[in-house]
Amino acid sequence: MRKLTHQELLARQRETLQNRRMPFCVVLNNIRSLYNVGSIFRSSDGAGVGKIWLCGITGHPPNKQIAKTALGAQNSVPWEYRDDAVELIRELKTEGYSAVLLEQTEKSCLYQNFKPEGPVCLVIGHEVEGVSDELVSLADAAIEIEMAGLKNSLNVAVAFGIAAYHLRRSYKQANPNG
Repeated sequence: MRKLTHQELLARQRETLQNRRMPFCVVLNNIRSLYNVGSIFRSSDGAGVGKIWLCGITGHPPNKQIAKTALGAQNSVPWEYRDDAVELIRELKTEGYSAVLLEQTEKSCLYQNFKPEGPVCLVIGHEVEGVSDELVSLADAAIEIEMAGLKNSLNVAVAFGIAAYHLRRSYKQANPNG
């Protein structure tokens, strides 16, 4: 076994670039940490997220703190800022997206049990307060990550990475040639 060289990694990346975007987008609503935003950009690039919507108080590029953790992903993942996440979710639902919260609700299921049917808009809320009640009322589903320790949640960027790669795997399993 040997590590791939930088040239080999670039060649592999060029081969798969056309099939990398998945039919899901992300709404970051009121994420206060710019480092979390940058980390979510980087994970979104790796998972093939179609677009990131930055809403409310969520910071957006260009920003040095975002760039520090995004490592250039803020330039490769499509993104757009919108002030009102509620209006955006309503708009995305008319375009055929299901609004899926990454949130602990009375009806949330474990993320690994969720199988997307069509395009998904994954909604991520504030680091402490979570997804707003207005957005919860618009949701089609909610997923959560089981916690075995004393804390009731993970860092928002870590939780997003887990959910994003689950969605990627689910889409790839449903369409192995895509």
